[in-house]
Amino acid sequence: MLDALRAGRSGLAPCKFETVTLDTWVGEVGAEQLMPLPAALARFDCRNHRLALLALRQDGFEQAVRDAAARYGPARVGVFLGTSTSAILETELAYRRRDPVSGALPADFHYATRHNNYALAWFVREYLGLAGPAWIVSTACSSSAKVFGCAARMMALGTCDAAVVGGADSLCLTTLYGFSSLGLTSRGPCRPFDAQRDGISIGEGAGFALLEPAELGTAPGALQLLGVGESADAYHMSSPHPEGLGARLAMQAALRSAHAEPEQVDYIHLHGTATRTNDAAEEAAVHALFGERTPASSTKGWTGHLLGAAGITGAIVCALALRQQLLPGSANTREVDPQVRIRYQRETTPGRVHIALANAFGFGGTNCSLVLGTTP
Repeated sequence: MLDALRAGRSGLAPCKFETVTLDTWVGEVGAEQLMPLPAALARFDCRNHRLALLALRQDGFEQAVRDAAARYGPARVGVFLGTSTSAILETELAYRRRDPVSGALPADFHYATRHNNYALAWFVREYLGLAGPAWIVSTACSSSAKVFGCAARMMALGTCDAAVVGGADSLCLTTLYGFSSLGLTSRGPCRPFDAQRDGISIGEGAGFALLEPAELGTAPGALQLLGVGESADAYHMSSPHPEGLGARLAMQAALRSAHAEPEQVDYIHLHGTATRTNDAAEEAAVHALFGERTPASSTKGWTGHLLGAAGITGAIVCALALRQQLLPGSANTREVDPQVRIRYQRETTPGRVHIALANAFGFGGTNCSLVLGTTP
């Protein structure tokens, strides 16, 4: 991800997924990267969990969790994950193979361990050998941001001492055709906040973070979750409040939680879906709070819209910005919409970042903002 941000390399390409015949671009993970699950966990095997496995094995994360389990005990490490569609692709594929007479689904289709929303948390918990509280948040595109708040509250209550948070979402026919039917998919690679933007590029992926008590992160430069803010504007089933009311409330709540002022934020990772209404509403909310000073960008031009995994992706991008002292750019955005008043970042550049804010907003007005920072 860091290499792609620095090199300006987008992962979007024309859609060739499964049997889909749509004039759009997607962020599809190559089949060569999606390894089968270990034999002991074969009952969980599906595209969504292969994405999760790929992410769990990155950057020493799996070992870090196992070390945490050794410190606290497996029953004291929670698992709080987000997904939007889980492994619905498995059900789509199974329906193609129904018995032509009875209509029965094939015997090798296992809903509970694959498509069922909880299956993702179940698989991750089993794979990592954890036994603490576990659940799934499914609030559309804010899912894997809201899990940070769930984990923080459970840790504050003493229910667990550490938590694995994150999420995964895989490409499927329901999502691709569903968003197309709403007129929301772009004919090319999505262009967030561009004057000619015409919709989203759907992607897939997974990401995880390990939360531990703040007192452990006292070394200079240690990443910290400073604040979480949530709101529900319930303005419309699929459109945001035109003035970004819910988005603004979520950002304000996150800043209050972090005991931070808007001028202290050095970078904002925008939800930035590249639809006209969503970008305009978020811009209005950000401008109302931050004015024209704070650098901001959307990275959906790199990855596509990861839906249930969008929140954790934003958090990871902010973590990279904090650790690498860079301001992420916005792939594919050619000409920033002249109505955009915020300081929109088109190119990835070096920059001082001590506090970053990540937005994740979902259908139905379910909004979440995270504030991340580093120890001085």
